Amino acid sequence: MLPVSRPSRLALALVAPLLLTALVACGDDTGGDDGTEGAGLESLTVEGDVGTSPKVTFDGQVSVSKIETETLVTGNGDEVEEGDQVLTHLWIGNGFSQREALDTYKDKKPELLTVDESVSKVFQTAMEGQTVGSRVLVAAPAEEAFGEAGNPGLGIANKDTVIIVVDLVSGVFDGPEGTDKDAPDWTPQIVETDDVPSSLDFEDTPEPADRLRIAPLVQGDGARVEKGQTIVVDYLGQVYDGKTPFDESYTKEPASFQIGTGNVIKGWDQTLVGRAVGSRVLVSIPPDLGYGEGGNEQAGIKGTDTLYFVIDILAAG
Repeated sequence: MLPVSRPSRLALALVAPLLLTALVACGDDTGGDDGTEGAGLESLTVEGDVGTSPKVTFDGQVSVSKIETETLVTGNGDEVEEGDQVLTHLWIGNGFSQREALDTYKDKKPELLTVDESVSKVFQTAMEGQTVGSRVLVAAPAEEAFGEAGNPGLGIANKDTVIIVVDLVSGVFDGPEGTDKDAPDWTPQIVETDDVPSSLDFEDTPEPADRLRIAPLVQGDGARVEKGQTIVVDYLGQVYDGKTPFDESYTKEPASFQIGTGNVIKGWDQTLVGRAVGSRVLVSIPPDLGYGEGGNEQAGIKGTDTLYFVIDILAAG
């Protein structure tokens, strides 16, 4: 369960990104394709820097029969390979109506995408082989991007051409990267399985304090996390003196969410803003900064329980 601030929203997994859920959307077969090839990427002008919302200008309708890509800005980060995860900002438009359909910059919520079959070929093509920090322009048949139905929720019919600007904002670390730090006496022992945390051992751990405690175990080498950013983390949570975790992500997929905006429990917002990407922290969170007096019965968390988390900050954007 991701530690959201409202217990009713506790979940064992994150909701799939909007773009991925659209693959099963329903819609009609109408669109802008009359069977003839129209203009391609050469009819588009894209202005703005990577990291800002692009301004896309159409010189007439765009209609392509296959995926077209153009690298507008080449980043200086690592090359993106198959299987990598990337935080991406996306601008999506309709080549037929020449209208914007989606801009993740407006909500400050980049998408965490994996370069594999979990996304359509269009997004794989846009990301694989590029470098982090790049901006890529894509034109593709809507069926290639979203499946046979297109994406009615974005106003894109299956015969339309979809225009996508992809900003590869940040790569995602496989684990903590930085300088190891000594753990203070109040922290439990981290038990590892296959080199990743699997539980916490509270033997000889003193009674928890009634305040937030933070132990940096790895000082990351990356940029500092800013309030309102989307971050990617691996984590494990266990109540004080508990025998097993109530949740963890190490055997699943990393979690991504906005930080410092009330989307997670207060203890996380107060802990992670200002930390460097690549860091591992162990935190002790009193009930008032966790789930409050009500606790969370579903998770076995009482209103008096102190929560302990191991958190690895893998990316921010």
